Amino acid sequence: MNTLVIVLIAAVCLLLAYTFYGRWIAKTWGIDPKAKTPAVLKEDGQDYVPTPGWVVFAHQFSSIAGAGPVTGAIQAAAFGWLPVLLWILLGGIFFGAVTDFGALYASVKNEGKSMGLLIEKYIGKTGRKLFLLFCWLFTLIVIAAFADMVAGTFNAYTTAEDGTAVLAGAAVVNGAAGTISLLFMAFAVVFGLIQKKLHLRGWKEVVLGLMCTLVALGLGMALPLVQDKTFWLYITFAYIFLASVLPMWILKQPRDYMTTFMFVGMIVGAVLGIVVAHPTMNLPVYTGFTNASLGNLFPILFVTVACGAVSGFHSLVSSGTSSKTIENEKDMLKVGYGAMVLESLLAVLALCVAGAAASADGTAAVGTPFQIFSTGVAGLLEMFGLPVYVAQCFMTMCVSALALTSLDAVARIGRMSFQELFSTDDMAHAEGWRKLFCNKYFSTVITLLFGYILTQIGYSNIWPLFGSANQLLSALVLITLCVFLKVTGRQNKMLFPPLIIMLCVTFTALVQRAIAMVRAFSAGSGVFMVEGLQLILAILLMMLGIIIVYTSGKELFRKKRGAELA
Repeated sequence: MNTLVIVLIAAVCLLLAYTFYGRWIAKTWGIDPKAKTPAVLKEDGQDYVPTPGWVVFAHQFSSIAGAGPVTGAIQAAAFGWLPVLLWILLGGIFFGAVTDFGALYASVKNEGKSMGLLIEKYIGKTGRKLFLLFCWLFTLIVIAAFADMVAGTFNAYTTAEDGTAVLAGAAVVNGAAGTISLLFMAFAVVFGLIQKKLHLRGWKEVVLGLMCTLVALGLGMALPLVQDKTFWLYITFAYIFLASVLPMWILKQPRDYMTTFMFVGMIVGAVLGIVVAHPTMNLPVYTGFTNASLGNLFPILFVTVACGAVSGFHSLVSSGTSSKTIENEKDMLKVGYGAMVLESLLAVLALCVAGAAASADGTAAVGTPFQIFSTGVAGLLEMFGLPVYVAQCFMTMCVSALALTSLDAVARIGRMSFQELFSTDDMAHAEGWRKLFCNKYFSTVITLLFGYILTQIGYSNIWPLFGSANQLLSALVLITLCVFLKVTGRQNKMLFPPLIIMLCVTFTALVQRAIAMVRAFSAGSGVFMVEGLQLILAILLMMLGIIIVYTSGKELFRKKRGAELA
């Protein structure tokens, strides 16, 4: 089948979903453009910062469009491209976008409260503590997976047969992408300071952002920094530490804004390349219910695709950062629902690029999902006369930026989850140890330290656990939103199907993962730093998930409709 047809079908479906279903939900729940948002009422220059709608959209999309839509779609294509496409579209429209918008909506309507604080209000303090612990454990998994991925992308060395490190063929390209990333961080600070000082809006803001982006790209390609994976791992953790503790406007927001230009360039380039070349989808339509390497289509397909269809992590971004910067409620639809459907389109593009890269007999291209995607899109960009080196550097930077933008968001969320876990209503008179644990620098260091330890598991090993935990988190958010909507007199029935399906999918996947780890130890091949840590995390996540579902479900049936209004 022609990949252009697949992309067009997906684009039309997602656009129609945003236009009709997204707006219907917004109208059903109620949007008040005249209401003062938390960003306006609680402006502090740190987390609560009134921001134009498209800038918040850029932050939301950059934060949620991590490695998931690319990696998940390409890995799951082992089951065939049709099941992946159907899940991306149905999941993105009815599961993911609704969850993201719902989390943003509930937070904005509740003074910008994070999901943990929303659970305390509608479920209870016990539910809040359990949820925050779940969130914190989840952020450690994401930090480990994405940090390992970023460091591996910039790594200029490979291991020879005799075990020695030698320069890789893509050493210069990888080094250039690393330099571009470092310059992006520096120019983001410059951009943030200028924007804050001059209050730039509209075309002036766009021009400044584009200039900073292009200069970083140009200098980075001219000055490649050839280093090993360990060096880049340290740099990655240093960056996410700064992104976790500095005010949003000085680093994270401007970097997300600049990164959006790259993402748009990547998506537009991929779409135009598919339009011009319209390559054939060489991957098989359907390979069967069971795959030798992945397992059964249910539940593996639904936790492997992850972010391209539905992601609990997105709701943490919606309620943790984006809700505190919305300056007008009318912007919530494009930020919450719109950013998610655009990510679904990115997942479809990744699927089509992988399909075009496969051989004519259906054999998938060799390499990691990131390598397949970046090489494929770089090849499409070269058709427009873009030099090979430029196209390769641009795409390597883009795929690493996908992970970096999620990394800085999840590190900040992990820090805040840890703080909220130990905070009390009267922090002024709290014990000394509690004040220490709630200190943003201490909580960030602890979060990143455990995340670094988990990097020893390796990205490929931890991804299945990430997918399961991520989707379970979305189910926990959905049940909280059901309670919120019920007590505020709003309709919540559209959330029941995704809630029930995701609970079935995620608990099945976690049980299967735990059994696989136990079998590995039984066979004598299990290693504590790999299978052991995964088994511990899987059991903890299942236990927390069961308790939270029980507690939340009990409150859902106990609460009276419209109780908060009364």
